Formats: sequence, C-alpha cells, structure tokens
Amino acid sequence: MDRVAAFESTSAPVPAIVTAGDSGAAKAVYGKSKVYLEVEDLPLVAHVVRVLQDCPEISAVWVVGDPGRLEAALSGGLFRDGLCKPLYLVEQQRDLIANCWETYRRILADDPTKGHDPESEADKDQEVLFLSGDLPLATPQEISSFIQQARVQGDDHVLGLCPAESLDIYRPKSEGETGITVAYFNLRDGRFRQNNLHYARPGRIGRRERLEEMYEMRHQRRFWNMFTLTLRLLLDRVGGLKIAFLFGMMHMAGVADRNGHPRLARVLAHWVTLDINRTTICKLLDTRFSFAVTESVGPALDVDTEEEYDAICEKYAEWMAEQRERSERLHGPIPPRIAATQGESGV
Repeated sequence: MDRVAAFESTSAPVPAIVTAGDSGAAKAVYGKSKVYLEVEDLPLVAHVVRVLQDCPEISAVWVVGDPGRLEAALSGGLFRDGLCKPLYLVEQQRDLIANCWETYRRILADDPTKGHDPESEADKDQEVLFLSGDLPLATPQEISSFIQQARVQGDDHVLGLCPAESLDIYRPKSEGETGITVAYFNLRDGRFRQNNLHYARPGRIGRRERLEEMYEMRHQRRFWNMFTLTLRLLLDRVGGLKIAFLFGMMHMAGVADRNGHPRLARVLAHWVTLDINRTTICKLLDTRFSFAVTESVGPALDVDTEEEYDAICEKYAEWMAEQRERSERLHGPIPPRIAATQGESGV
C-alpha cells in the first residue's frame, strides 16, 4: 500500500491506548506510580484522557493499568461529565509491551475483558495511537498533528520526535530558576527527543519483544543501560558491529551534549542520521518504521523524576497557557467536539 492510499484508508478515527501500568520497567516518582500523581487536583492519567476528548482522530480511549486504581482516578464527577468518547479500562499485564499487545487484542474483539490475536488482513491493518499516561502538558492539536503526519507517512510504526529548539524554552534560564532539562538524541540532523507518541499497526510489527528491550534501556543518562543495549546489538545477528558502533556514537554524543561539550557532540553525532536510525530500527523490529518530527512539545515533557514533577506542579498554569497559545498558532484552534458514535463507556 503506497502512502497516499494508506492515508486515504485511515481517515476514520482510531482508538488510543494510554499506558498507565505500574509493572515491569515502569518508574515510580515519590514512591508512587507516576500516572496517579496529581497536577492541579487531577491525576496525570486523567489529564491525558481529557486531552484526547478533543482529538477528532480518536474514536475511543483504552487505558491499561490497575483497573481499581484507574477507576478511582477517573471517577470525578466534573471529569466524567467532560468525556465524549467511550472509555475502557484494561487489566495490566507483566510489562509495557504485553500491556500494549493485550489491549490491542481487546480492541480487535471490541471487548475490554478479552481479546483475540489478529486473524484477518483488516485486523493486521488496525491502527492505534499509543501514548503514556504522564503527559499533563500535551494539547489536542499536538496529538492531532502527529496522527495526521503519521497517516501520511503510512508506515507500520511511526514514532514522534520533537526538536530540541522547541523544548529548550522550558529549560531554566538562570541558576535557581524552575525549569526542565531533558536528554536528547544527538544526530547529524540535529538534536531530538522522542515525544511519547506512537502510531502503529501492531499486527504488522514482526519483533515486538525488541520494543520492550529498547524501552527498558531508554534512560540515556545511565552508562550501564547504554553498555547493555550496545552489547545486545553487537551480539544480535540482525544488529551486528555496524549498528552497535552507530548506537554507541549516538549515545556518546548525548553524553558530551549533556556535559556541556556541544562541539564534541556534533563531531560524534556526524556518524548517525535519522535515516540510519530508521533503517536500523526497521531491521531490528522487522517492520516498516519511520520518525515523525513535529512541534509536539507537550507530549515530550513526561514525568520521570521528582524534580520534573515539582517543576510541572509549580509552573503548570503558566506553561499550559503558553502551550495553548503555541498550539493554536502552529496548528489552529481546537475543533468542535464530535460526539462519539461507537459504543458506550466501559467504565
């Protein structure tokens, strides 16, 4: 299927899977599963569910995690009154990839309690938006813009990237000022951060288990994580020495960048490009993979540390106002809500 045909065939709204599990490699913040931390009296996962209501590309919201805790987090009267799309809660599995796959199976069955593997070509072509449950600064326009670009690209797994220039506005401007400093992938094309948005046909991904390995090693600041994943790539028949070398150069460039050596970072990053990463991931996952570079600042600012959570709590009103103004300027106003027509809420 060419990209134009893929775009035309996916104009209908698609389900969103919000990952809110607390098993496997999920991180805790202040000793608590981060999706239940509150910003302005609303759990982070509720912020994500709420913002999806204003995305016309989304048909229904499926949240995977602990159903009891999720029901409590999503049960506020004012919050529930603001929902216009079906909401389903799915019991979490052993790890992130199992959560995503099992929820996808239940989408195929249209049943939040049980699912089935993809059987038909239509099942394999079912598209889903995946996003994490700790994105309080995301706006509907940012998510819609990413989905639209992913549809045009037409690949089986599209990962969103945000350029560093867009995110640097949230860095502390001076010592002692509140802000968030994030890690970037340093490439010849520039500096990027993954924005926690994935648009995929899960049934078309050949090696899903490798996604979990990549997720578990995602914290670039930890040397052991970098070393372990590089070693795995080196020993993998699909990866090999070239891929391990390129991966190592990219992460050494990241270390140089974070330690205030931008010139060294640029020299190291010269070896690796977005296209090299794309073709490498295609081989590792045995699927058609691509990146979508968008101005999706909000989704890229997830909560991974206590410092990040404290900063978002302190600056939320100011940053959210900036986000709304920025999103409307870049992507236009939020479209009028369209009442959901598929099914009833599963909660």
